[in-house]
Amino acid sequence: MTGRPTLAVLMGGRSSEHEVSLSSAEAVIAALDAERYDVVPVLIGREGGWSVDGAPVAVVPAADGSALLASLDGGAARPVHAVFPVLHGPNGEDGTVQGLLEAANVPYVGAGVAASAVAMDKAMFKVFLRDAGIPTPTNVVVTAAEWAARPDEVRARVAERVGYPAFSKPARLGSSVGISPVPAPADLDLALELAFRHDPKALVERAIRGREVEVGVLGEDEPFVSPVGEITYDSEWYDYATKYEPGRSRVQVPADLPEPVARRVQELALAAYEAVGCDGLARVDFFVAEDGEVLLSELNTMPGFTPTSVYAKLMEAGGIPYRELVERLVRLALARAEVARRYAG
Repeated sequence: MTGRPTLAVLMGGRSSEHEVSLSSAEAVIAALDAERYDVVPVLIGREGGWSVDGAPVAVVPAADGSALLASLDGGAARPVHAVFPVLHGPNGEDGTVQGLLEAANVPYVGAGVAASAVAMDKAMFKVFLRDAGIPTPTNVVVTAAEWAARPDEVRARVAERVGYPAFSKPARLGSSVGISPVPAPADLDLALELAFRHDPKALVERAIRGREVEVGVLGEDEPFVSPVGEITYDSEWYDYATKYEPGRSRVQVPADLPEPVARRVQELALAAYEAVGCDGLARVDFFVAEDGEVLLSELNTMPGFTPTSVYAKLMEAGGIPYRELVERLVRLALARAEVARRYAG
């Protein structure tokens, strides 16, 4: 390879987190060293089409085993040496785009196909947590078909296994979209109906009284785990508006936690990261219950990625500023691809 490697930054996507992705990608592009990389912004529209400056494109494998960013309207193709998929939610963070990039032989930032799919599917992720002995709030999985056919059985199972108060959420979505608090049995029906508007599989999970904390992980063979941060907010719960409207939530890093509790959070974050087989990065979310028990909630393989996002703040508190963070992620992707090529050969 001569000259600057071409780095395609994917943004947008078909999920309800389209706008969040655009904000994250804009920040990533601004942080990338234009003297080191030929950065190409690739917009994925809400209908799924890919374009560069309005012209349709696709990432395809080349005959020599490399990858091309091919024009679909007769323009010239260009080599693409790596991809930064700054995509959140389904059809971006769930292994689908990762599989396409694998097939096209192009290195990419972040978790692979399997880890992306497992982390996105909260129901599946809970299975991995239980197998690894990692504590998580009690939950039950409900499908839309089951709810339509046997709602009384579902209500009884939720009451018996989870209890109230609880939360209902789509199994494969992020940014608190489709999530509802379920204070009492009478609230379950509407909460599940909202979740099923977004996903045919939902999770009903026990509500935890306590504190919400998060930790960032970076790396592969010997991952770096950030200091623990605590999320605080004035609303009833950490919903979409609270997450993304300025001034609605705050993050304190490091969190004011007893040292053994903070260490437990970091240990469980790393254990979950390794259990799922993550690469590159993740933000891991926890509850610290009133009795001090640490319960893992979710793992996000491509968290919000602006300089003011929680993940970036966690890394900065750990001594890794935003520009360095972006650069390290690209280098990790290129190094992982080199290892994969050696094993393939």
